[in-house]
Amino acid sequence: HVQLVESGGGSVQDGGTLTLSCAVSGYGASVSSRYCMGWFRQAPGMEREVVATISAARGSDTYYADSVRGRFIISRDDAENTVYLQMNSLKPEDSAVYYCAAQAGSRACLSSRPSGYNYWGQGTQVTVS
Repeated sequence: HVQLVESGGGSVQDGGTLTLSCAVSGYGASVSSRYCMGWFRQAPGMEREVVATISAARGSDTYYADSVRGRFIISRDDAENTVYLQMNSLKPEDSAVYYCAAQAGSRACLSSRPSGYNYWGQGTQVTVS
């Protein structure tokens, strides 16, 4: 069982910055990351949507939703078993519960849809006002 624990959520002003962390465990004896990782968010009354993804391949290919491209940066630190989401120039429309997720069995990110991810964190609230 893969466990994901998000942290770093909170309230910030319009235009502010915030960095979320996702601590990853449960890979057994394997030291290196093996799965595609993604950040998703869900605002009240809205469907859960992808924010950004990062592959476990050597190139660490990334994907960003159009709404956050150029403002958010996803990264991973395998030595610390942690995935980050650096959020810059935050807008009120970025307010949502943010979730960390893992796509089991794939180093590459084959899907940007929530249904393509097998493991999820509990979520952390981000409020921009």
